[in-house]
Amino acid sequence: MQMNTGNIHEKPTGGRKDSASPGRTASARPAFVSACCLLWMLTANGPAQGAALGLREMGAPLNGTAISGWAALGEDASTAATNPAAMTRLKQSEFLAGPQVLVVDIQFDTEQSSFGGGNGGNAGGVVPAGGLFYVHKVNRDLALGLSAGSYLGLGFEFDDDWAGRYHITKGELVTLAAGPSIGYRLNEQWSIGGSVFALYGELDQRAAINNSVTDPGTPDGELRFEQDDWDVGGTLGVLYEPTAGTRFGLIARSKTELDLDDAVRVRGLGTNLGTLLGLTGVLGSQVDMEMTLPRAVTLSGYHELNDKLALMGNLGWENWSEFGQVGITLNSTTSRSFEQNRNFKDTWHVALGGRYRYRPQWILSAGLAYDSSPVDDGDRTIDLPLDRQIRLGFGAEYEKREDLVLGLSYVYLNAGDAEVDQTGGPLTGDLKGEFDRNAVHFFNVSARWRF
Repeated sequence: MQMNTGNIHEKPTGGRKDSASPGRTASARPAFVSACCLLWMLTANGPAQGAALGLREMGAPLNGTAISGWAALGEDASTAATNPAAMTRLKQSEFLAGPQVLVVDIQFDTEQSSFGGGNGGNAGGVVPAGGLFYVHKVNRDLALGLSAGSYLGLGFEFDDDWAGRYHITKGELVTLAAGPSIGYRLNEQWSIGGSVFALYGELDQRAAINNSVTDPGTPDGELRFEQDDWDVGGTLGVLYEPTAGTRFGLIARSKTELDLDDAVRVRGLGTNLGTLLGLTGVLGSQVDMEMTLPRAVTLSGYHELNDKLALMGNLGWENWSEFGQVGITLNSTTSRSFEQNRNFKDTWHVALGGRYRYRPQWILSAGLAYDSSPVDDGDRTIDLPLDRQIRLGFGAEYEKREDLVLGLSYVYLNAGDAEVDQTGGPLTGDLKGEFDRNAVHFFNVSARWRF
């Protein structure tokens, strides 16, 4: 985990390269410096992310268009999550199940490391995910819905002996949002809707502890922070249909806040380092981390060129600069509060896709999407291997019966090279390199039942 002290409003004193030695364990200054190092390891990174930050792939047929037009399409039950106003377009009640598998491919290429080590192997893996959606048509103008899925998360896990092990070895943030929605048709052109969702988040973050600084020859220890929390948010949506075959959707999602708190947990701590940290009261302390998940606004359009081909697109904004402001409190014998600014910036999203009715029972889809990076090269850290994001999606739907539609989709997400040049302290050291592989593959199947 990073030890960049430049963005913390309250900073411990002491040189960045002032390594404590075993012979000075009785000194107050090395005890303070070592305690600060542990605090930076605990707090400097905030939530760790892998090759995806904001996830729009919720296990629905929209995956096939790279989520183009998701606030305007309104042709299946997933609109209960994407734009509740568009539920009014469904002619009957519908249930949609969309299980998917995420194959995460992350490989770091180390150029420089203070303490040596390998590239960490492939830090990705296979992650099950998906979504469940239900829309009940009360009448022509009123629809009620339920949805469950995730729009943010992923993570990684490097080999134990990798070059950046003292910054981070594992980072995982899992979220799940679920709740009801309502849509109402005002007239032939306008519909409005809204949803309330409960958001659950679970953070698991680990790093190796460099015992060799104060205890030469002692194997690495481990630092771990693991906690969960939940909050309530909401989405407001509007659907405008000026003519048959043309429509526009606008949605706004609120921010949500997670309050993650856990005791400082270490294992395998060296004798001298443990003594130093014990003098400060850090061991056994409670860390309280306040994390804000961003608000977002998306405008989508849909237009049928003819009875076979339709084009759709998105233009969106997400408030990731607020996510980068992390409030941290360390509760021990003396409470200490920090505000860690990761210098995140708001992101922009643009997408373009199409759907083609190949045959009466078959619809083929494709799409391309781009998301700007939430962090500049100079501020990027190893726990956030993100640059810009490019998505490419393909899909197919087959209407097996009037009441049953089956779907397949694939999305390739490329998160860029993500160069890292990170300066650390005496326990973590410096790390420089880039991610030569940084991608996620989404494989989805879906089934829609109409009734």
